Amino acid sequence: MKKAVQTLPKITLKQLAVFVSIYQTGSTSRASEQLHLSQSAVSSALTELESRLQMPLFERVGRRLNQHPNAHPVYIQAQAILGQSLTLEHYHKHHAEQIHIGASTTIGNYVLPPLLAKLYGVLPDANVDMYIANTQEVVSEVERLNIDIALVEGKPRPLDTKVIEQRAWRTDTLMIFAKRNSKWLDSIGIHIESNIESNIDGYDDGHDDGADCYRLSIAQLATLPLLVREAGSGTRQIIDEQLLQHMPDAEVIMAIQQSEAIKHMVSADIGLGCLSQHVIDAELASGELVQVKVAGIDLARTWWLVWHKARHQSPIWQTFIDIIQAG
Repeated sequence: MKKAVQTLPKITLKQLAVFVSIYQTGSTSRASEQLHLSQSAVSSALTELESRLQMPLFERVGRRLNQHPNAHPVYIQAQAILGQSLTLEHYHKHHAEQIHIGASTTIGNYVLPPLLAKLYGVLPDANVDMYIANTQEVVSEVERLNIDIALVEGKPRPLDTKVIEQRAWRTDTLMIFAKRNSKWLDSIGIHIESNIESNIDGYDDGHDDGADCYRLSIAQLATLPLLVREAGSGTRQIIDEQLLQHMPDAEVIMAIQQSEAIKHMVSADIGLGCLSQHVIDAELASGELVQVKVAGIDLARTWWLVWHKARHQSPIWQTFIDIIQAG
């Protein structure tokens, strides 16, 4: 019959901290003051540590404690262990205030900055890491657990839907637009008119009444050169599903990865563009660019929040969720 092996109690960080304090101060009373513990608790922790190590650490002479030769090597090791513990606490504190946010390009460039300002207002020490790319690239990073939460424009299409959480966030509207007095629209006899006139005939897209616009049919738009976002972007997804399917022969002359590039190319009258109204609000307000309204076309879309179910939802994660849902 095998002899039962005695299981000794584990050494605790409290015992090591008590020992180090006694070693440094020379007495249990001063150690109790330093550690904000009762003197009996300090004496008990030291006794437990000596029992676990099965060696004396101090020699008790009356009310004095003299260091035993065993004390110094144990002190060196205890200092190292407590130092590693402190490093781990700092690491946890740092990562508790860190968040990795992914965003598709329109959201990342135009919508996310004021949301981050609110986050910093609540958590000034927040450590934010940003990844901005098209929707599919961002969702892929979520699947790889490289991003805590993503805000994307297109319908998420993860490889494994069981591990990805996706929640509708807000709505947005894409807008077809052209340079003011564009040669392309002039060539087919289309001229700028007021949205007040357009709305009388049922062309209401929710944009500001009274703003200038062009008004086209789907057939007319199909004859004009279009500049669009690249495949994989949320903007392109909506263009494919809600615009180009009505115009199989449309002249898409260029697919471009950056919304800013499309905006500047349209300003140079290379063709017409289709982007979120967030991207072109300033140019519409200045009159440099003009909305192109197409009867029968609805380019509204849903923006999504996406995260991996296995990703830890830290306090900063929840704070950011509260901010973006309130905004």
